[in-house]
Amino acid sequence: MELSPSTPPKGRTERDPSLRTPIESFRGSKTTRKKKRNFSNFSSSSFKEEAGGRISIRSSFFFIVEMQLYHHPYSLDSQKVRLVLEEKGIDYTSYHVNPLTGKHMDSSFFRMNPSSKLPVLQNGSHIIYQVMDIIQYIERVTVSLNGGESSISNEVMLWMQQIEDWNPKIFTLSHIPDKYRLFVSKFVRRVAIARMADAPDLASIYHAKLREAYETEDKLMDPDLVKQSEQKLNKLLDEAETQLNETKYIAGEDFTLADSMFIPILSRLTLLNLEKEYIIGRPRLAEYYDMVKHRSSYKIVIGRYFSGWRKYRTLLKTICFLCIRNMFRKY
Repeated sequence: MELSPSTPPKGRTERDPSLRTPIESFRGSKTTRKKKRNFSNFSSSSFKEEAGGRISIRSSFFFIVEMQLYHHPYSLDSQKVRLVLEEKGIDYTSYHVNPLTGKHMDSSFFRMNPSSKLPVLQNGSHIIYQVMDIIQYIERVTVSLNGGESSISNEVMLWMQQIEDWNPKIFTLSHIPDKYRLFVSKFVRRVAIARMADAPDLASIYHAKLREAYETEDKLMDPDLVKQSEQKLNKLLDEAETQLNETKYIAGEDFTLADSMFIPILSRLTLLNLEKEYIIGRPRLAEYYDMVKHRSSYKIVIGRYFSGWRKYRTLLKTICFLCIRNMFRKY
């Protein structure tokens, strides 16, 4: 099973196929590259501005490696990381991994990321798959490149942790019709079983993912857990509303990493058609949401997938894929 590269938006060029990471060699797929800044692992390096505004990094310890991000446009955590990358202007190769079709169950992806969760950031041999770790890594790279101090103040970190504490999984699944949710869940479980047969050395990990899938279904049957998730979200949105009555952005007058982590929550509510219930009734939050939609990072990461009919395009493609694969039992 391949991890397919995302469709290259304007401003991206194809990378030399001979420059592949081990996982790329396994699947033999093409990649695309954003024409921004190129970053590597960092240390006490010297930086030089080249013609055309490019930044080169000279280091006797590290070599330049292009960051690679495995993600999906509708993955809330993926959106958090991509917003940070776009705001920082970081060069990276983008790969779409659709969890609804079970591509995150591919054995090569499991070997790279035992949690099978999205997103995953790879920089050479350095692989990170926890959202907070990825974002703080990106921040360290940026500080190393540009100099100066980190933009993660105590206030920003408190908001980042509070946002990360809310797990959107139960809330999201509880707002999806049972017949669709169960259809996808059953398909993904079958994919896991099929991949387990192909990679018996990973059997324990696949068994753990199967148990997790069944446990999730049990949690969705517990109204108290669903209610707790909704209450935690409402508390977060209320505190954001209060903060936005005092400042322009979530953690102050400037756009920060906290905003990059918070915006995808609002887009998730939009995707679930819950904007009126959770956003419109909070006037400052609604104004904030309208404001950040004009940022170029939002337009690239979220806007191009959520504007009008595009909101449903990826979902329709996924449903068609699942129906065809399920019909022919191709897992």
